Amino acid sequence: MAGGFRRGNRQRTPKLEARGELQSMEREGPFKEWLGMPDLYRYQLVVDGEAYSYQTEDAELPVQVGDRVVFRYKETKAGKWVDRNSLGKAIDPSTYQ
Repeated sequence: MAGGFRRGNRQRTPKLEARGELQSMEREGPFKEWLGMPDLYRYQLVVDGEAYSYQTEDAELPVQVGDRVVFRYKETKAGKWVDRNSLGKAIDPSTYQ
């Protein structure tokens, strides 16, 4: 079959990507999901007026409020969740020399 493969009849949902200014960031945690699991932190991020949730083992994020950020996310009934390890600073090609 051309164009990749399918799992059953399900079409894989394409990853959504967002970029913009990180306007606020709040951290909750650490949480222990189950015994032996590393601590997890839950972040509430607001990027260009949109709210996103991000869950990671990192107590500190590589971005700060005011940074231009880029990330992949998925929409669920519980909101928009940033994919693990996809959050980073957006590089503006016009400032790159």
